Amino acid sequence: MKHPPLKLTIDEAAPGAFVWTLLQTDDGGAPKKVMKAAEDNYDSYEAALAAGTRAMDAELRKSAATDQRKQLIAARS
Repeated sequence: MKHPPLKLTIDEAAPGAFVWTLLQTDDGGAPKKVMKAAEDNYDSYEAALAAGTRAMDAELRKSAATDQRKQLIAARS
């Protein structure tokens, strides 16, 4: 099972306002597209990191479930 390469970034958009962005990257780590981004600001880097990590985990689980469905369909064919 291969997941798309992802990169989680945390930025301080304004003093004391942190946001996360989940990016799909190429194999070299260069960003290709934004997968998801924070809808709200977080009061700390740690809070933004925790929220971004949850979003990344959800994206990886979704990708794994899609792969499993494809394998089941292929096995039935």
